[in-house]
Amino acid sequence: MSVLIVIPARHASTRYPGKPLVDLRGASGQPRSLIRRSWDAAMAVTGADRVVVATDDNRIRDHAEGFGAEVVMTATTCRNGTERCAEAVANLGIAPDIVVNLQGDAPLTPAWFVEDLVAGLRADPSADVATPVLRCTGRMRADLIADRHAGRVGGTTAVFGHDAQALYFSKEVIPFAAGDFGEDDPSPVFHHVGVYAYRPAALAEYATWDEGPLERLEGLEQLRFLERGRRILCVTVESRGRQFWELNNPEDVPRLEAMMSAMNLD
Repeated sequence: MSVLIVIPARHASTRYPGKPLVDLRGASGQPRSLIRRSWDAAMAVTGADRVVVATDDNRIRDHAEGFGAEVVMTATTCRNGTERCAEAVANLGIAPDIVVNLQGDAPLTPAWFVEDLVAGLRADPSADVATPVLRCTGRMRADLIADRHAGRVGGTTAVFGHDAQALYFSKEVIPFAAGDFGEDDPSPVFHHVGVYAYRPAALAEYATWDEGPLERLEGLEQLRFLERGRRILCVTVESRGRQFWELNNPEDVPRLEAMMSAMNLD
């Protein structure tokens, strides 16, 4: 079963213009761009047959090709990463069995997150899409709440049923839980990891749909699938001692760099 990983990257981010080209310094102090680190994360995934960067910006194309990435150009009209992935697959003219969207702002995504995600979608033929979720420790939950109180758009949270089918995703911290949790204790909140695995037919159909009202309000592309009654499988992944965060705002740069230093990641 062939697997294509697409890394969608755009320069004109509303919250953080030029984000894919921002340098992050690892434990050694060596700077590498966000898109380069995302590419390296994708290349570490076992079982991926091909990895491409999908962008609409020549600066990102030139930079990515400079470190050896394969790049496919897409239109500036793509409204989110899922639409960009759909166009990239169409432009490549290939028919993979599974398309993985490894978003270009998640350089700390461990390879096993993607490997478990692909395995989950393969094992559940009823699902159109799969996405990883990571149970938050008390510390992670507190960081998410602190971001919201400060008016920052931090990580996304997910709630799902007993069958692991997604019920909702939000940039608010859900579900509500009274009280605090120990820093290293498990909490009832699941951090949604910004990676998706799609059946190609569902991905192609997504690009033909208009934005839904919930997608527009939350700014979360995956809600378009839920608003259309499509099944999203939430695959619970294990951190194995790795810290995880996404780069959403300029304030996240020192946070990610501190995490890489603590985990001795270059």
